[in-house]
Amino acid sequence: MANRRSFLQSAFGIGAGLFASNKMLASSAQSAAEKLKTSRSGRNGPAFNAPVITTDVGDLPFTLDNGVKVFHLVAQVVKQQIAPDKTIDAWGFNGSAPGPTIQVTQGDRVRVIFDNQLPEPSSIHWHGFEDQIQYDGQPGISQPPVKPGGRFVYEFTIHQEGTYFYHSHMAMQEMAGMLGAFIMHPKEPYRPHCDKDFLIHLQEYAVLPNNTVPNTMNMEFNWLVLNGKAGPANTPLIVRLGDRVRIRFVNLGMDHHPMHMHGHTFYVTGTEGGRIPEAAWWPGNTVLVGVAQARNIEFVANNPGDWMVHCHLPHHMMNQMSSNVGRMTRMSGMPAGGDMNTGMGMLQGTPGAPTGEDYGPALGRGLGGVGNASDTSTTNGPLSQKKADAAMGGMDMSGMDHSQMAGMDHGTAQKPGGMGEMQTGDMAPDIAPNANDVPNFPQDAYMEGPMMSMDKMVEKPENYGLKPGWSQFMQGMMTFVRVLPPDQYDEVISRMKQANRPNDPYASLLNRG
Repeated sequence: MANRRSFLQSAFGIGAGLFASNKMLASSAQSAAEKLKTSRSGRNGPAFNAPVITTDVGDLPFTLDNGVKVFHLVAQVVKQQIAPDKTIDAWGFNGSAPGPTIQVTQGDRVRVIFDNQLPEPSSIHWHGFEDQIQYDGQPGISQPPVKPGGRFVYEFTIHQEGTYFYHSHMAMQEMAGMLGAFIMHPKEPYRPHCDKDFLIHLQEYAVLPNNTVPNTMNMEFNWLVLNGKAGPANTPLIVRLGDRVRIRFVNLGMDHHPMHMHGHTFYVTGTEGGRIPEAAWWPGNTVLVGVAQARNIEFVANNPGDWMVHCHLPHHMMNQMSSNVGRMTRMSGMPAGGDMNTGMGMLQGTPGAPTGEDYGPALGRGLGGVGNASDTSTTNGPLSQKKADAAMGGMDMSGMDHSQMAGMDHGTAQKPGGMGEMQTGDMAPDIAPNANDVPNFPQDAYMEGPMMSMDKMVEKPENYGLKPGWSQFMQGMMTFVRVLPPDQYDEVISRMKQANRPNDPYASLLNRG
């Protein structure tokens, strides 16, 4: 009997312990994801609609006409600097591609006066709007195409809320950059409200090194941009530790983009159809933003640091994929690109024009401007020091700083007069001595080493405090969410105010701050 009593007492003890343990596990399991569903920032007071910040783009201003918000939207050819020393001829709105963000509030009456300064007809589709057919922007169906020099007036009463966008409804014009955001703030602010609200456009271009005009017929792309800028040129998102943050991703291109954020778990809270009911929010750290879609994420910025936000497609974390150092693999097999001269834009193939099959950033499709390089005469062997030196002989290195030259060192033997001599100080090469004998080398490389450092070329207040050399490892669809403790946040904000930049996309935050 005593043994039986001891056994039952022991069993009840174990059961109670397991029950308590399960409660603790359940409590801790919900801590990261579940808590942010209802967690509010440390700000007190009523909920509010934070103005959306579209970094590197900004807003379209409006005037009032008897209570109607009037916006002037102009389609035009624009010079868009997508990276240091890389400017393209895009098509956009009001001087930028993507165009400026339009922000309104549920219940507003809105008039958009559209002027077409392009050399061909166009029209504007208001993506996701539920409104009258005559304002839908379908050329030849809901309205006549707006001819060059023409005008069309769109007018809406805003009864929806959420993340929407506008774009040309001529398909190839979309691929030339004609996109902009249209934010409908809710009449009753969302709860919990966000302290910071950002919008990021996802776009891609195919532009050869010797050209400035995107090839809108391409199916592969070598410049991947966020808000019209490729990393490291785009501007980080600046938030204070403890802020609740919303990021709105808008995608109008040819590729879907799995957008990944480091260091935090977020909830997906909205689409191009509006706000998702809270019971249907789902947690994650990567969200797939399909073509013609918008996805809103929200998170509490409770983890300090400079956290990357980027598309996780590997080719979208690179710039200028144009076979710029020779074939990607050094072993026999299918070629993946042309020689160095071709990659740098000194065209030698047949025909001698960018639409020839010899040129471009991609593998083996042969569609004009994409390039299959199948008839290139170069061998698939190791890159010799002699060939590297000869290929680089015409480049002007006088304007490069120490970090840029170090980034260009490709790790070959330190021969007099060779590229290895560009390395200065006690910096060791990043490339193994036997690298040229290793199959698939180079892969994660620019000139067979890190990308050139561009810290000084992309210097701005929002980058203050980043680690030296950070820009060597930021390419393509990559930026930062900088979660800054109060003292660092205040310092960065102070520098942003002192910059006093005209039409600063951060103006709403700086004025509020």
